[in-house]
Amino acid sequence: MTEKTTEIGGVKVKKITLDALIIGTGAAGYNAALRLDDYGVKDIAVVTEGVKMGTSRNTGSDKQTYYKMNLCADYPDSPKAMATDLFNGKCVDGDNAYAEAALSVPCFIHLCELGVAFPVNRYGEYVGYKTDHDPRARATSVGPLTSKMMTECLEKEFTKRGIKLYDKLQIIEFIKNDGECVGVLCLNKVSTGEDDRFVLFEAKNTITATGGPAGIYADTVYPLGHAGSSGVAFEAGVYGKNLTEWQYGLASVMPRWNVSGTYMQVLPRFVSVDKDGVEHEFLSEYFPDAGVGLSKIFRKGYEWPFDCKKVLSGSSIIDLLVFKECALKGRRIYLDFRKNPYGLKDLPYEKLEKEAREYLENAHACFGTPLERLKFMNMPAYDLYLGKGVDLEKEMLEIALCAQHNNGGLDVDMWWQTNIKHLFACGEVAGTHGIYRPGGSALNAGQVGSMRAAQYISTHTDNEKTSGFDKEAEKAVRKHTALCRAIISENDNTDALTSEHARKMSEAAGAIRNSELISEALTYEKKFVENFANEVKAKTVNLWKAYRLRDASISRIVYMTAMNEYVKLGGKSRGSSIYTSKNGHSPEGMEDIFRFELDNGAFDKSVLCVDYQNGVSSFVRDVRPLPEGGGFFENVWREYRENKNIY
Repeated sequence: MTEKTTEIGGVKVKKITLDALIIGTGAAGYNAALRLDDYGVKDIAVVTEGVKMGTSRNTGSDKQTYYKMNLCADYPDSPKAMATDLFNGKCVDGDNAYAEAALSVPCFIHLCELGVAFPVNRYGEYVGYKTDHDPRARATSVGPLTSKMMTECLEKEFTKRGIKLYDKLQIIEFIKNDGECVGVLCLNKVSTGEDDRFVLFEAKNTITATGGPAGIYADTVYPLGHAGSSGVAFEAGVYGKNLTEWQYGLASVMPRWNVSGTYMQVLPRFVSVDKDGVEHEFLSEYFPDAGVGLSKIFRKGYEWPFDCKKVLSGSSIIDLLVFKECALKGRRIYLDFRKNPYGLKDLPYEKLEKEAREYLENAHACFGTPLERLKFMNMPAYDLYLGKGVDLEKEMLEIALCAQHNNGGLDVDMWWQTNIKHLFACGEVAGTHGIYRPGGSALNAGQVGSMRAAQYISTHTDNEKTSGFDKEAEKAVRKHTALCRAIISENDNTDALTSEHARKMSEAAGAIRNSELISEALTYEKKFVENFANEVKAKTVNLWKAYRLRDASISRIVYMTAMNEYVKLGGKSRGSSIYTSKNGHSPEGMEDIFRFELDNGAFDKSVLCVDYQNGVSSFVRDVRPLPEGGGFFENVWREYRENKNIY
């Protein structure tokens, strides 16, 4: 690794040269660094906007799930079985699914050995449970903060090894030469002048692990401070894949947190408050039968992600009712754990659906208020909010229907390399999921993807210098120096514009999507990016906010383009999103508000991709098939001795 200062256009710029650069200090980013180090690639560094930022470290649920191949009792399982279940999520590339299955056990054990205390029984088995879209009880957890504990254990090992870390640097451009990634240009977020504003990294390989594009929505459960950097990748020419596919669900607004699992299974009261401060228990208004309404609430716990197929007869009608009260009636929505729903002192447990009744009976929780049941069944879930300044014993919890996870993302191959050579993506920024995914599979995918990228880099890093870097880097520095000079002003409007554009995205292209509103918002966003230097003004200390806004706006263009193209191709409502239509079905009592047609599966075996570089174009390709796996041992062994089967 070498560091030196160079001058470009009268501006001093630090330049760092190394073999591999990792962007992001979440669970995927740290694992990528550790794996590269394990495989002998020592000339590496990690760059981050903020060590303590990011989704891995700052999110969870009542019992955050990690998904891996079953390791307990006599459940029949195998890499092929798990890969098949992942592949059946639809619009999934088979080689990604197979790798995520085959490497789930070594990646899981790696975390255990680093200190993540996944529970075992007296015999040493890693016990499991069923999560959403999971047929074989593959899920496990260390509680509400599973990903945080993963990140902390990986970070501890990272620090112990002394791997270089550069903090407070925001990626603003991937440097390319002849279509290949040769490095990165970063903005120093704490810079006060031009001479320390930019940092260049010349790298033979780059792994981006910056999470999903959290900044594009207003209604989001992503942690404050996490915005993602997908826009920079799209601008570099990386294809976006499955960008229509998100996971939305009910979450608290402050703090941002999923209200899944136990939070629903204790049967809280749903309340909307109008502008006059009047409370409305809207679920009891929609479901006059307490047994039916309470059973829907219970099911929302383990059917937490909004699913358009569960609107007409399942628990996702609750999400739609929340959206109706909030978006259409202008009311604020709350969960109240202090009182039972329906104004009842004692709930009619005997009237619940069998599954809900038996669950609460087995948990010995057929008593008291929602709060008393929550404390009895899952005290850490209560303590979590208490630790964030919200006492559920004294106040209601404001919620909304929020973006929670992007199942799509950057298109990657079986080694998590993008279509830009030498640029890899892992974690949520990589689009390896399809329409559906088992709960917790994202944590596994981040560990597997970072391991795969490191394996490939370790066997393909040559001794040649990256060619053409200095010339392309000079162009990038000059371009961004001019942009910064154009937008620096004391009349800072970055916060207002950030809120405005995120709100438009949530209203047009969230869980409930209207094609006309999407087209209007897309046109608006394109004009904004075209005139960015004129429309955006930022104080010098807030240049990072301007670049974050620019990144999110480019991402919105790409994502809304995907949604528009999907509708033009004849796509209908599927997964966690409804596309409103004049035809189709609507829930009872909502005929004039929500009407939609369910997808017929015509696109289940294809992937819609968007290319921002070529006039924001799109194309459809077939999914890569699910491999057979296995192999004759002698042949596999011979090839492994030759090239470790990394090719």
